[in-house]
Order: sequence, then C-alpha cells, then structure tokens
Amino acid sequence: MLKKIWTACMAISLLVSCSPKRDYSSFISDPVLYCKTVKQLNNVVLENNFPPMIASRNYVYANIAAYEVVAVFDKRFWSLAGQIKHLPPFAIPDTANVNYPLAALLAFCKVGEAVTFPEGSMQEYIDRLKHDADSAGVPASVIKASRLFADSMGAHIIRWSKKDNYLQLRTAPKYTITNEEGRWVPTPPMYAQAVEPHWKKMRTMVMDSSSQFMPAKPLVFDVKNKNSEYYKALLEVKTIIDSLTDEQKHIADFWDDNPFKMNVTGHVMFATKKFSPPGHWMNIVGIAAEKAKTDFSTTVAAYAQTSIALYDAFISCWDEKYRSNFVRPETVINKYISSSWQPYIQTPPFPSYTSGHATISSAAAEIMTNWFGDNLSFTDTSLLEFGIQSREIKSFRSAAKEAALSRLYGGIHYRFDNDHGNEAGIRLGQFIVQQLKMKKN
Repeated sequence: MLKKIWTACMAISLLVSCSPKRDYSSFISDPVLYCKTVKQLNNVVLENNFPPMIASRNYVYANIAAYEVVAVFDKRFWSLAGQIKHLPPFAIPDTANVNYPLAALLAFCKVGEAVTFPEGSMQEYIDRLKHDADSAGVPASVIKASRLFADSMGAHIIRWSKKDNYLQLRTAPKYTITNEEGRWVPTPPMYAQAVEPHWKKMRTMVMDSSSQFMPAKPLVFDVKNKNSEYYKALLEVKTIIDSLTDEQKHIADFWDDNPFKMNVTGHVMFATKKFSPPGHWMNIVGIAAEKAKTDFSTTVAAYAQTSIALYDAFISCWDEKYRSNFVRPETVINKYISSSWQPYIQTPPFPSYTSGHATISSAAAEIMTNWFGDNLSFTDTSLLEFGIQSREIKSFRSAAKEAALSRLYGGIHYRFDNDHGNEAGIRLGQFIVQQLKMKKN
C-alpha cells in the first residue's frame, strides 16, 4: 500500500515538474499590448471632443512617460532628458522587482489620464491591465513594484507638463474677427469661433521656436483679377469638388479626421465623432509596428518620437495659421462665385494657411520612415470602426502626401496650403530625427 502511495506521489511530482511554467513576460512585453493601450487613450480623447492640437498634447506626454521608463531599463535607448532641453532628469527610485514593460504601460495610463478628463477616464482600463497581469502569473510583488515605479515616473512627467503654458492659454483673449478681405471668418454650419488662436505660445519640445519652420507666404489674395494665381487656385478647389470621383471622395473621407462634425438636416442638428489627425497617426504607428514586428521598447520609442513630431508640428502650423489668418475657399466661393456651393467635407474652425493635416502628417511620416524604413507598405484599417473602408498605403511619405491632397479633395484647402504645409512638416520631421538620439547604435 505504501509503495502504491509513493508511486502516485512520484507521478504527480513528475507531472508538475514537466508542465510548462507560466511565462508572464511574453504577455506583458507584447508590443501589441502597448498599441492597445495607446488606442484606449485615443478612445478617451475621441469621446471628450479634444481638438487636434490638444489631442497631440494628450499623446505626447503619455508616450514620453512610457519611453522614459524604457530608457531606464533597456540600455539600447537614450533618455530624452536634456535632449528635450527643458525635460529634467528623473531621480531613479528602487528598481528591484520592477517589470519595465508593465511599468511603462502603467506610466502611460497615469499620465494619459492626468492630461485628459474626466478624472478616472483610464481607471477601468488600468484595473483591467492589472487584473490581466495577475491572471498571466505576474507576482503581486512585481505588480506592486512596477506600479510604484510608474507612479514615480508619472508624477515626474506630470510636473514637467504643467509648465508648458497650456493652463495659461485657457484664459487667453479670443480671436478678433475683422472685415478685411482675404482674412479668415467663421464658416458654416456651426460658425464656430477660432480654435486655439494662441497655440503658438505653447512650449515646444524640440523646435527652438514656433516660427523656426515658417513656410513661404501664401498667395496674394486677389479675386478681382481672374488671371491671378490666387483666383486660379480658388477655381481649382471649386472645379474639383464639382466633379469628384469615387476615389477622390474616399481619400477625402478617409483622411477627414474631423473629431466633431456638426450635421444639419432641416432644423435637426447632431454631431458625429471620429479620430482627430494625430489620433489617426497614432493608429498608424500601431499598425506599422505590428507589421514590422518590432519589440516592445522599439514600439514605445516609435510612438514617443512620432507624438513629439505631431505636437511640435501643430505649434509650428498654428504659428502660421494665425499669422497669415488666410480665408477659407468656402468663404470666398460663396461670396464671389456661388452662394450655394459647399465643400465635400466640413470646414474646420481655424484659418486656412497652412494645412494642419499636411504639416503634421509629413512630420510624422519622416519619423516613422526613420524607424520602419521607406518601403513598409500596410493596410490602414483605422477608419473601419466609423464605416469607412481601409486604404492600402505604400509608404509613410506617400500616406502624408495623400493626407495633404485629401484636403483639396475635401474642398477645405487650396493646393498651396497643402504643398507648403507638407514642405514645412518634412523639414520639421527631419530636424527632430537629427536632434533626438533615441536608439543607441
């Protein structure tokens, strides 16, 4: 009898020793998990109607927090402290038992929630993340140590974020509308006031100043001379919209990225939401990282540098928008050519020159080309959740050019808005690649 019991115990012991141990590191360090976490913040930004330049602020601080965690533990990467001149070094606390991918995820969530609203907007996701980590076999001591490290890094980044002039701009004077020909005025159907007219005063990340990448001046406004370059550019907008092809409509819809479109049907008005342009590009980073099969740290780094480019590009573009205060095509066509004419997509509430989408897209494309190469083709599925079919993208730079062109097909920008914005964004993106040394050789 004792022999049978001993034999049974030995069998159980062998089964336990031969069964695979739970490897939680493969779950936590999966770069797709980071992409899903960024997408969660993207959803919060969408639900709270953040305009695109503010959305870029939401993404940049959260991604930098995660990246700085990575830079502490993964010696392949440099910290951004000092490279971003005003980012102070982090006083590294105890690192014992810290799982750095988990700490990076939690730091992203902590900062992402702090720079958005309402309070607690990421808490449900944070709780689910901790639960999933526990279910994957992450020891409680590791979860606690990682959380404490994330809290410390998050507090560091949040303190730094509060000095960027954002709060001060909440009480800045409103934009003054004038009757001067060629100047921007509110457009239908909302006739909304100008969005963030003082955004150029935000603290930049890498640029020396908001005007460092100032584009050439816009064309001279001239509707009296039908042979003027401006009138030709204006007429091009009308002509294209009056005969849009299905492909041009798809391009305009796909890159519309209007976070708050006001729909008017008779006396009924209702809003529909989509990701803003920086949210769209955050999605593209995730798609590209998964296609390229990059590891966790590299994925975080690509998100961080792309978000930095988006953030600085908005400051650069908004500097020009409210310097030139250039009128939208819709306003001029309605006044001088056809009072019933409408653009294909809705005109956003800020001046025309230069195109924000063209500027930020080309800046982001330069960063992503640096990380993933110039020949990574992919299917952009970002808009499927809004009922818009995917597009096949040959490269990041081709995506940026298409995004710029979409504003012409949408009828909300002149071609020179897009071309000059694209050129300025390229220069900015290349400058950020040169200035920020993130991955060690």
